[in-house]
Amino acid sequence: MGNLAIITARGGSKRIPKKNIKEFCGKPIIAYTIEAALKSGMFEEVMVSTDSEDIAEIAKQYGAKVPFMRSEEAANDFAPTAKVVEEVVLSYEKEGRSFEKLCCIYPTAPFLTAERLKEAMQKLVDTNAFSVIPVVRYSFPPQRGLEIKDGVLKYIHPEHTFTRSQDLEPVYHDAGQFYCLDTKEFMKKLNLFGDTTKEIILDEMEVQDIDTLTDWNLAELKYRLLHEE
Repeated sequence: MGNLAIITARGGSKRIPKKNIKEFCGKPIIAYTIEAALKSGMFEEVMVSTDSEDIAEIAKQYGAKVPFMRSEEAANDFAPTAKVVEEVVLSYEKEGRSFEKLCCIYPTAPFLTAERLKEAMQKLVDTNAFSVIPVVRYSFPPQRGLEIKDGVLKYIHPEHTFTRSQDLEPVYHDAGQFYCLDTKEFMKKLNLFGDTTKEIILDEMEVQDIDTLTDWNLAELKYRLLHEE
């Protein structure tokens, strides 16, 4: 059994219309994810799970497979990523195909590289982990966060009011790029996190949430800065 890359790209983006195939620095944003997965050499198959014929066509142009379309149930606004992955695994099983490991990759991750995918997939195998997930450290310690309560600005954790930033434990958040998983264990729990989930720590320059047009513009600026000759 080989490894499977699942790129999740539904067509119903509302805040950024056609987000998953919108042009990003010269080509559809999903192309960066497809190319990184193919270049990594870690996957027997790189497929796109989508409910959109337009996305499917562009995915095929860049070398991905679209062996079946995503169901309506797995394409609604409330369907979690785990549900999409489960549907893909079960659909392949109906065709008599199975994969030992899989990697669920988001289509709007232009900073993703083949090297990071190799690193994560290798760590998944070497550590026998349930999953491996890229994370990035919060640039400002959340222990020093503020809230507005009853019209007054206050520290959420007043015990850290005078704690130096360098003395606080680092806190990380999901980079929102990919999830490498042991297929058998995932299908038991249907969760992206398990008791033995491991991390790949990314630099801030490798990460950008893209939820709004402002995010999109910032991502393009960052991408051009990273790839300047």
